[in-house]
Amino acid sequence: MNTATFAPNDLLVSDIPVVTRNITLTGGAYERGTVLGRITATDKYTISATGAADGSEVPALVLAFDADASGGDVVVAAYASAGLDASKLTFGAGHDADSVEAAFRAADASLFVRKLA
Repeated sequence: MNTATFAPNDLLVSDIPVVTRNITLTGGAYERGTVLGRITATDKYTISATGAADGSEVPALVLAFDADASGGDVVVAAYASAGLDASKLTFGAGHDADSVEAAFRAADASLFVRKLA
């Protein structure tokens, strides 16, 4: 059994309802706030990078807790609805706050990236 710990870092901002879903994470160790993309063929999630060609290049969710999938896939919680501080997010290669926010808007997702500083 895997466990997760919650360490608040002011990632969540605004009064947007927070909704999480359980997903299967693959491919490495990630920190809370990592922007994730869904691998189409497996329905698993990994860090979203623009150079990927497996579906994960499209930002879809944000990791809710630190998680380590380097030793194998793990089931973790990810934000499906929330207001997020852009400075607290971890972006994959080629992504930034603007590209991730644009992807969330294109998908009509309830995730909102806010630049507070």
